[in-house]
Amino acid sequence: MANLKEIQRKIRSVKNTQKTTNAMKLVSSAKLKRTEELAKQSKVYAAKITEMIDEIAANIAKQGDAVDNIFFKPVANPKTVDLVFITADKGLCGGFNSQTIKHVNALLTEYKASGVKVRLRAIGKKGISYYRFNDIDMLQEISDLSAAPTYARAAEFINEAVEDYLRGETDRIVVVHNGYVNMITQEIRQEQLVPVDPSGLVRGTVSTSELEIEPDDDDTLLEALVRRYLEYSMYYALIDSLAAEHSARMQAMDSATTNAREMAAKLTVQYNKARQEAITTELIEIISGMESMK
Repeated sequence: MANLKEIQRKIRSVKNTQKTTNAMKLVSSAKLKRTEELAKQSKVYAAKITEMIDEIAANIAKQGDAVDNIFFKPVANPKTVDLVFITADKGLCGGFNSQTIKHVNALLTEYKASGVKVRLRAIGKKGISYYRFNDIDMLQEISDLSAAPTYARAAEFINEAVEDYLRGETDRIVVVHNGYVNMITQEIRQEQLVPVDPSGLVRGTVSTSELEIEPDDDDTLLEALVRRYLEYSMYYALIDSLAAEHSARMQAMDSATTNAREMAAKLTVQYNKARQEAITTELIEIISGMESMK
């Protein structure tokens, strides 16, 4: 009977786990819908401002050095790179965080092989914990932004890197995060924020706007526009990462719920067999006792 009690305890434990994972799945599903809608709304603005920056970069590429702006000045052999990466503040989301960390580690190895110094700027507790545990220095850390991104805080975070770039302390700013594709798919996204690279942007497409950049244009307006582009790119990356996190957690909890249900079913079968064996053994003992009394 002790074995039966142990199996019953395991069944109760597994069923409680099943209830918890199913609840977490439902919560993540609800959060995903809200974040997905926010991402769709944000993507419209992000796409428009990116299109404008692309067009400016294309005009600069055509003019060569006609427009001498630090945000568009290419660096062939960077000596220092600021690597901004986004992870979640919480776990239980499958390989969401590990995929981002794996990609960042690959970049660290690649840059190190090229003799480039990398300065890490970390967003999210999971990434921060990983690099602290491995004694890898981080220049900038923030642990509660990826779970609740706001434009103001995203702008404040990225502007620290931008100011270092303007002072010449870094030659490039790269952002890495796990992005949302759909409810079952996430993908690693890597974007070079600055300097804006015109080489990959000039595709011979016809622009829909009448924007023109002249060599003697005041850089004040251009800098303000680029800063807004950088801030919003950082904000959109956070929104995109949050949507991917919720979808990954929803998948992970769905799988956990399914596994718990299957385990509970197996344990129930095991319990029934053990109970049947116990009853059979007891009957055999009774019959044997009766036979011995004859």
